[in-house]
Amino acid sequence: MDEKLIKRLMTSISCSVCGERYEGENVRVLGCYTDLWFLSVYCTKCHSQSLVAAVLKDGKHPELVTDLTEEEYTKFHEMAVVDADDVLDLHDFLEEFNGDFSSLFLKEKG
Repeated sequence: MDEKLIKRLMTSISCSVCGERYEGENVRVLGCYTDLWFLSVYCTKCHSQSLVAAVLKDGKHPELVTDLTEEEYTKFHEMAVVDADDVLDLHDFLEEFNGDFSSLFLKEKG
């Protein structure tokens, strides 16, 4: 695994102090030993600096750990991915929702 890829992967990680995502140019690889990488990351928003130790295995898929049954896993795996429109629809719904779940679930489907 090369340093460019490691830096790109780190841009999907958020700062533990403020929650801002790290920028690739603020990730510095300090070293690696087999699958263990040591990184220094700097957050431009809150100006905090952190040390990261990450285990990254090249070409291997992580083992799936879940409490879903095989049928549930298959069902959810085959469902459509939640996209931005779905999130916006939920946001719009929640803006108007009064919190009464009983009436929401007891509505007749027409």
